Formats: sequence, structure tokens, C-alpha cells
Amino acid sequence: MAAGDLRRLALTGGIATGKSYVRSRFEALGVPTIDADVLARAAVAPGTPGLTAVVERFGPRVLDPAGALDRQKLGGIVFGDPNARRALEAIVHPEVRRAIDAWLGTLDAANHPFAIADIPLLYEVGRDRDFDAVIVAACTPETQLRRVMHRDGLSEAAARQRIAAQLPIEEKIRRADYVIRTDGAFEATDAEVGAVVERLRAER
Repeated sequence: MAAGDLRRLALTGGIATGKSYVRSRFEALGVPTIDADVLARAAVAPGTPGLTAVVERFGPRVLDPAGALDRQKLGGIVFGDPNARRALEAIVHPEVRRAIDAWLGTLDAANHPFAIADIPLLYEVGRDRDFDAVIVAACTPETQLRRVMHRDGLSEAAARQRIAAQLPIEEKIRRADYVIRTDGAFEATDAEVGAVVERLRAER
């Protein structure tokens, strides 16, 4: 990366490890961010080629009465079937990747020396190679399990199934350039985010 170039950073973690909160704190500190989950939802919104492709692959059973994607029904299918999950990813991920790359291309490094893309499946799909550094939002596996069960109203077995669909958080921590813990109070996480921003600015 040449001096003066935008530093492309990825933020990832596991399901319910606090990525969205961490992203919001970076944004509050003036760092441009983009959320792959938002882009993924847009890619399969009503009227899109993505939703048409999903219905062709999984059938109309994954639609709600209004004709929109029923994410809970689809999740029940893909989290229990690796082949189904890969089929869904093949529909959604290329569009998300194009949108993130286009967004990064709009940023002026003179105003924003680094920017962050929040990509939950970064390592799983090999996108870490497309970024200059990776930040991982992490918590203990026990905290992660408890959060998934509480947030999504899932049984322990269903929550474990969803967690198992991703790389273990310990492996993501091992591969990260920066790690932000979300186990404790919000103030502690905020302080870690601030410290990473300071490091990033100093490295520039």
C-alpha cells in the first residue's frame, strides 16, 4: 500500500460477538464504515434479482405473506444444511462484495486515511486477503452462546448450530491484526475501540 492510499480494514467476529456495536463506535469516532449485513438484506429485497434467485433455489416457502424474504424460515434451512448455506452465499456474497468495493472507491484517503467494512463471514469466504488489516470483535464462547439464545430466541441446540456454521471465535482472534473484547461493560469496549483508532492513526 503506497503512502497516502486509503487503508482498507475489515471488521469481523462471530454471531453475537458485538460487531455491530463495535462498528457503531468506530463510526461515532469519525471512521467511515459499511455493514455487509445491511447490503445482504438489500441484495434480496423484494423486486431484486437476488430474491428471485433465492426463491428459485429454495422455493416460495421462504417468503412471508407480503412476498418479502422470511429470514427466520430461510435461516432454519441454511443453518442446518451446509450445501444450502453455500448456495445462498453464492447468490448474496458477490453483490455484497461489489457494493463494498464500490463504496471504498468513493472515499478520499486525504480525508479518511482508513475505512472499515463489517463483514461477518470474512474469513469463511476468504475475503481477509482483500483488506490491509482485520479487526475482530470477540467475547468468550459462553457469552456468545448466551447472547445468541437471548437475542434470537433460540434453543441451546439451535444456537450452537448457528455458531458452528462459522469459524470458532478463537481462530478468528488468532488471525486478527487487532482484537476488541466485548465481554465487559460498554465503557470498556468503547475504550478498546478508541485505543485501536489511536493505533491506526499513529501507524499512518
